[in-house]
Amino acid sequence: MRKTAAAVLLGVAHGLFILLHVAVARAQQLPGTWEVVVEDSGIASMHTAVTRFGTVVLLDRTDIGPSRLPLPADQCRLDPTDRILPRGDCTAHSALFDPVSRHLRPLSILTDTWCSSGQFLPDGTLLQTGGDLDGLRKLRLFSPCSPDDYQPTCDWVELASPLLSSGRWYATNQILPNGHVIIVGGRSSPTAEFYPPTKPLLPFPFLAEAEDAQMDNLYPFLHLLPDGHLFVFANSRAVLLDYEAGHIIRNFPPLPGGPRNYPSAGSSVMLPLTFADNYMRADIVVCGGAQYGAFLHQERETPAGSTCGRIIATDPDPVWEIEEMPFPRVMGDMVILPTGEVVIINGAQAGSQGFEMASRPCLNPVLYRPNEPVGLRFMTLAPTTIPRMYHSTANLFPDGRILVAGSNPHYFYVFENVEFPTELRIEAFSPDYLAQDKDKIRPTVVKVEQDKVGYGEELNVEVEVELPMVGSLDVAFLSAPFATHSFSQGQRMVRVNASQPVEVNAAAGGTPLRYRVRCTAPTDGRVAPPGYYMVFAVNQGVPSAARWVQLVV
Repeated sequence: MRKTAAAVLLGVAHGLFILLHVAVARAQQLPGTWEVVVEDSGIASMHTAVTRFGTVVLLDRTDIGPSRLPLPADQCRLDPTDRILPRGDCTAHSALFDPVSRHLRPLSILTDTWCSSGQFLPDGTLLQTGGDLDGLRKLRLFSPCSPDDYQPTCDWVELASPLLSSGRWYATNQILPNGHVIIVGGRSSPTAEFYPPTKPLLPFPFLAEAEDAQMDNLYPFLHLLPDGHLFVFANSRAVLLDYEAGHIIRNFPPLPGGPRNYPSAGSSVMLPLTFADNYMRADIVVCGGAQYGAFLHQERETPAGSTCGRIIATDPDPVWEIEEMPFPRVMGDMVILPTGEVVIINGAQAGSQGFEMASRPCLNPVLYRPNEPVGLRFMTLAPTTIPRMYHSTANLFPDGRILVAGSNPHYFYVFENVEFPTELRIEAFSPDYLAQDKDKIRPTVVKVEQDKVGYGEELNVEVEVELPMVGSLDVAFLSAPFATHSFSQGQRMVRVNASQPVEVNAAAGGTPLRYRVRCTAPTDGRVAPPGYYMVFAVNQGVPSAARWVQLVV
């Protein structure tokens, strides 16, 4: 018996409904949840950083026409060289977001911050460096203030002097053990320099040697090792740099799998330094990237890289250990969680970085569990519905969520008639440790004896929890990095020495139970450079919300 066209269509529709139902069911079963916390931030955040007050600095580029966030009338940006708005731009290209009130306050940025770099200084001031055009050699400072104590001076300050010694477009920053910042690389800048500028410009020919026909040496991955030297990764190569002496100590073996830096960007983290290893073991992980030629030939459908390489950078004879991710991914962001695990989030499954250069958004984050055996380290997490392509960011928030912002794969803001519109929504991803069924073992930090601690000093922390603790309580110091272009500059976690928890309200009975742990701050600036850290208490893999503690020399 022949089916009618209507019956065929009905069958197809029924099949599609079943497939959609299965897909939704599978998504609901995967760990983690998503929430849109801001529907319209006004700007697409190309660079994002979380301040010690828990507010979030959002920063795009100038010279792209108006954003959707107006500036006060007396703060319009006047730049006669602006190709789009030479008579003045009265919209903001930076903002301060308060996740508690969900309020956005426009900030005034004048020079072009396109593909710039940044790092928090020891006093909590955000240093912002370079960019394009009139921002190429600029230094900028943002001193955050409490949302409850707003000051008009709580805005960007662009320094007339000093200027950067070299133009820094696509450079990377890293805070050093003495609290100074090294600024490495940038387009046509195979050098490094320092802020404050107390040292001369440092030639770094390795960056030029790592360049290929499509660059692949921009936004190099920097990791400060616990011996005080810099692990520098560009393209598929890595070296150990003694920035004090100005020479390379070691060449690491090349990482197979193609280029990993801009415009073929994967991402990278240094796994947590731990007291159990005397803070002397440093594992570096590099994940994803684009195939060589995808950028050069504008091949936006070419599958992205699917491998991760892991190397013990402090080992006398280091080798790369290669693993396969569940998805190919370019432009992913790697975010260290308070548990020591890593979430790989954002990006695409094909193409490369650049305007209109990628396709097939990678909607599922994955969890990298470094202590599991090879082959069992990755877990697929619940997907978002919002593509996060070129110029997306991801940052750990003090409550344990990951804040996701940005995505603008176009030269200007484009909202209609394109596959991936400019994205102004801000999302928060909640890892599974924030699930309600873990509330009874979730610690709450109720007391930190001091909000400023010196190296090697004792720090007493008191927590409350509903159920009795079993075993130890981990205490972790996590930095607040500057996230841009798939790399979080200055990201770091240190798991410190902590005593067994001692119950301090046993005689009173009832709940919650209160415990005290005595921990020891990191030993020196090579382990944890000076500055503000989010201090988390972790009970059976479930972290508290963080308290901010300043680590001082």
